[in-house]
Amino acid sequence: MLNFPQILKASITWNKGKLIGQKPPLKLREIWAIRIRLQLKNEIRELAIFNIAIDSKLRSCDLVKLKVRDVCHGNGIAPRAMILQKKTQQPVKFEITEQTRDAVKNWVSHKQLSSEDYLFPSRLNNSNHISTRQYARIVHKWVEMIGLDTSLYGTHSLRRTKATLIYRRTKNLRAVQLLLGHTKLESTVRYLGIEVDDALEMAEQTEV
Repeated sequence: MLNFPQILKASITWNKGKLIGQKPPLKLREIWAIRIRLQLKNEIRELAIFNIAIDSKLRSCDLVKLKVRDVCHGNGIAPRAMILQKKTQQPVKFEITEQTRDAVKNWVSHKQLSSEDYLFPSRLNNSNHISTRQYARIVHKWVEMIGLDTSLYGTHSLRRTKATLIYRRTKNLRAVQLLLGHTKLESTVRYLGIEVDDALEMAEQTEV
């Protein structure tokens, strides 16, 4: 039977040295810092992953399972796509910007992928596509590459990035809810942390 000190130790060591809570989105200058570095290094695959992750706002479990046919239209990359989310089993649509279409097209051509291939196949023999763990490692590499604290950022940072930028520009919470594929508006509010952010913004603008 565990005594009190043992119970206390067990309850506090699970997250020792880790920060918990929402992962912050990337700022616009950070997006371009990563993008430019990947371009300069000619990282064709990673540039495609990064751009599609920002545009799609998909969870990592959905992003890694994208197939070429999900984003292709004929011989080109479609300006919009729709997939069924694994977590909610609800469809979600997203736009694919021109720079993302170019990056994905270059990757598909470079890898000579067919329509039924996974968009980001794994380099390991025992997996058809990159895993969520592999994707997380890639994201941490990007974050470290531009000098950010890797303990603060994760794959959800990329999912939240464009959604946060859209909300800040439009204040249209319903639109962001649809883009993220949330079934409840409350989920979007919590996910973006906008109540706290808006309160801080108002406080900064108020002189006392």
